[in-house]
Amino acid sequence: MAGHSHSANIAHRKGTVDGKRARLFTKLCRAIYVAARMGGADPDSNLRLRYAIDKARSYSCPKDNIERSIKKGTGELAAENYEDIMYEGYGPGGVAVMCDVLTDNRNRTAGDLRKAFEVCGGNLGASGCVSYLFSYKGIFLVEAKTIAEDTLMEIALEAGADDMQQVEDYFEITCDPKVFDSVRKALEAQKVAVDAAENRYIPANTVELDADNAKRMIRLRDILDENDDVQNIYANDIIPDEFLESA
Repeated sequence: MAGHSHSANIAHRKGTVDGKRARLFTKLCRAIYVAARMGGADPDSNLRLRYAIDKARSYSCPKDNIERSIKKGTGELAAENYEDIMYEGYGPGGVAVMCDVLTDNRNRTAGDLRKAFEVCGGNLGASGCVSYLFSYKGIFLVEAKTIAEDTLMEIALEAGADDMQQVEDYFEITCDPKVFDSVRKALEAQKVAVDAAENRYIPANTVELDADNAKRMIRLRDILDENDDVQNIYANDIIPDEFLESA
């Protein structure tokens, strides 16, 4: 059930953001800028930058946008100063929610997030209030119809992955973030088509929502997605397929 939550929701989110490219590109480029500022412009020695660039490319972010963001991060071009902050809170139905944020104004962002949680029946909490419910993992999603399960499992485990399971139409590979790049390279070397690849927070347990709370949670995700400061949303909700399809 937990697998259904993060796999299905990654795929659902991917489909949702594809229709909001301008806002998505802003978020992707902001992540590239921060990575370049923290670790330099060389993706070979700056893994955070490499992952940010790879993610931007997976969404067809223009090359000029990527290069400009790197130059802003290294100081070649003028740019705002962004902070990397994790906000935590409780969504409708007691769902644990974490928001990965890059902001140039803490007060504005905190106010926006507090209002978003409140209008959807939740509340913004203190640092650490829900993060203990999550673990940080590398996740790869591969469409099950594209490769045999035994073949993919052998590739993944030999590269250092922790586990692989089938969740609906996908094989889901999980690994320690430290070996994320090794697993990625192994999949590329074997020409495995990866539908999604990212390091993210995975919940230890989940909350299945009823119709009313599912609608509120979908609304909360939409509001947070529309906020340029919010990079990623992690939650331990399970939204039944019929509510996702009608959203």
